[in-house]
Amino acid sequence: MTTSPIKIIAGYAQIDQDESALLHRHRAQYQTRLDAIQQLKITPTLLTIDPLSTDWHSDQQPNHFRSGCAPIMALKQAQLLIEQGHEAVIISGDDPVKSGYGREERHQLMSVYADDYSIAQLYNDLANEFIKENHSNEQQFLALADALFTNHSRSHKIAEQEGRAHFPAPGSKWFSHVTPLFRGVDCANPLVDFSGRLLLCSEALAQKINCHDDNIVNVTGIGLGLLDIDEVKQLSLIARYEHLTQAYQTACKQANLDLTPLITDDKVLMEIYTCYPVVPLAFLISSGIVTSLDEVPAFLDKHLLTITGGMNLARAPWNNPALNGLIEMYQQLISSSHQYGLVHGNGGIGYRQGIAILEANHR
Repeated sequence: MTTSPIKIIAGYAQIDQDESALLHRHRAQYQTRLDAIQQLKITPTLLTIDPLSTDWHSDQQPNHFRSGCAPIMALKQAQLLIEQGHEAVIISGDDPVKSGYGREERHQLMSVYADDYSIAQLYNDLANEFIKENHSNEQQFLALADALFTNHSRSHKIAEQEGRAHFPAPGSKWFSHVTPLFRGVDCANPLVDFSGRLLLCSEALAQKINCHDDNIVNVTGIGLGLLDIDEVKQLSLIARYEHLTQAYQTACKQANLDLTPLITDDKVLMEIYTCYPVVPLAFLISSGIVTSLDEVPAFLDKHLLTITGGMNLARAPWNNPALNGLIEMYQQLISSSHQYGLVHGNGGIGYRQGIAILEANHR
């Protein structure tokens, strides 16, 4: 267990050309906190989420992170650095996925597996393995995918009402199937520009800069489940999601929380990684929140899996969805009555899993 949880003290995310009053307020708070730290002659350590332009197969540079699990892995590194004596850390992600690449270049960079094996088809094959693993069938899976999208739509509507949504609901063409098990609305839409920052520091530094409890969120638990495998050849291993169970249990143990009953009592805000229905379904099963897929519809009727509408409706900036989720969760925890938040990251086709548990400091 971490004896003194690291603190999130500011964060903002800009999506496309958003210049809303909400973004300006978040960015101003971030700059105020950063200025206060720098006035103490402290330079935060920078952790970078690699953009799409970074070759997926290239060597990873120090303090750089790649994949959809990258932001949770960076958060773990921030935790280690602050425990080792670094006083402040910035997790940074910038990726102009929409405006910074031509269509052909973008398509080429996103083809991180063999050209004849698309990510969508890989996920379709993974879902088939998951169906077998859970003694289910294609009809049940399709029904659950529809229930998941309905759940995401509910949280997206709340985000719209609160001025946090950036995109309208998708048009009818997105409801067509792109693979036998997925419709367009079931997949992430990465065609957005993104810039995000999350500022973390030690408890001592938060006190030095007079950061009030109302603006602090504690990172109380981080769990990682990382497989070192050839994803394309090991879909059956990934589909068991034992490493996701490990990530969830590690985060709960570090936070000293039995999170599952708190989730079922609606005491935890969640931002689950929702690109392709198999991922949130795997989270629900692997965490023990449900014991079988038969229980999923009743759970989805009562509880929201995201605070944004998920990657399907809030959209996904390549390696940055979980960073956007961490930033959004920070903002929600300091502005609502909720005490706990959970953010999930899923890397590649699922070989990397990360769970972060956040807790409001003022409750």
